[in-house]
Amino acid sequence: MDERGTTMRICFVTHKVKKGDGQGRVNYEVIVEALKQGHEVIVISSELSEDLRNHSQVEWIRINVSKMPIALLRNQLFAIVSACSIWLRRARIQLVVVNGFITYARSDINCVHLVHSAWVKSKYHPFREKKTLRTFYHFVYNGINAVLERIALKKTRHIISVSEQVKQELVRDAKLGGRCISVVHNGVDTSEFYPRQINRADYKLDEHIVYALFAGDLNSGIKNLDTVLRALSEVEHVHLLVLGNAEKSPYPNFAEQLGISDRVHFLGYRKNIADFMALADLFVFPSRYESFSLVILEAMASGLPVIMSNRCGVVELLSDDAAIVLDNPDDTKALTNAIRELSSNPEQLRRMARRARKHALQNDWETMAIKYMEIFKETMSAQSGILPIDRLEGKERYVENTYTQK
Repeated sequence: MDERGTTMRICFVTHKVKKGDGQGRVNYEVIVEALKQGHEVIVISSELSEDLRNHSQVEWIRINVSKMPIALLRNQLFAIVSACSIWLRRARIQLVVVNGFITYARSDINCVHLVHSAWVKSKYHPFREKKTLRTFYHFVYNGINAVLERIALKKTRHIISVSEQVKQELVRDAKLGGRCISVVHNGVDTSEFYPRQINRADYKLDEHIVYALFAGDLNSGIKNLDTVLRALSEVEHVHLLVLGNAEKSPYPNFAEQLGISDRVHFLGYRKNIADFMALADLFVFPSRYESFSLVILEAMASGLPVIMSNRCGVVELLSDDAAIVLDNPDDTKALTNAIRELSSNPEQLRRMARRARKHALQNDWETMAIKYMEIFKETMSAQSGILPIDRLEGKERYVENTYTQK
């Protein structure tokens, strides 16, 4: 129910609503909170978690786009069909919540997880690293989405970005200065990711070795495993656990060229990432670009000290005592020193682990979802002509340290 004690009927438009998918997980948690507060939910998506499908207050409109051969066509079909679905039910919908460019319909709330206008300009875009047919397609895909996202964002009433970094990109690259933009950071499941002991022998790992962990896409340079491997070659007593599909990845060969293949363990894609975080001593993720990075927050919740770059949106949640933040993700020497410093100082590892967990506990999924619902209610009130007291008094409004222009 909203602040006046009435039930809202909220329509969520997104491709996936489920755990195990970054954007899909955010939508899942917000929907769960909306249902908990007694609101009715319409979900327009291609995938929906089974528990929500069976909920009495959820109406699911499934759009199957699987027969389209490429993402560009799948997204266009979804955008057209979802717009028609919203139009047919508009009289019953009080609030439309979308994610970037996903529909041609107007929205009330647009939740932005990635700014295509910024990504297509980035020097780290795959097309600028290696010009192939595949990377050219992604460059065209991002360019088209950059245009479409600007149109979608100008047709919404309120924008929620997942980080201050994303907000700045919206203003600078998507030219959305003067729009109502709030920042709500993503959350983490602190009951799934938590500090615990796992017997390393069960995974054929040595109890006396320091293990760093890396998890991410191994077929792109954006996650920066190459710099991690170079740094590892200079720190002889540390091993690296690598999670991700390495089948067509260049990194196993690169590790062999560096002479460290015996210390780099490529473990493939694993669903039980929480178990491997419990096995590791620290998490190394100096990504060259991340709008937020859920995996870093998951590592912190697991009680892992983190070495990361300042190109990750999640850095806004951290203090110096919970992570080592590199100013330049490509600075091999700085990364080497950071790995050596942490791996050689057990007390510092333990101290940073406690503080990392403390930060994560302040940013769980429920906390995030409640913030989303507060913005939904405020937008709904403004739509019906009832403004919150702070707006009536002409006060500035801040959400997560972000100014919302009146």
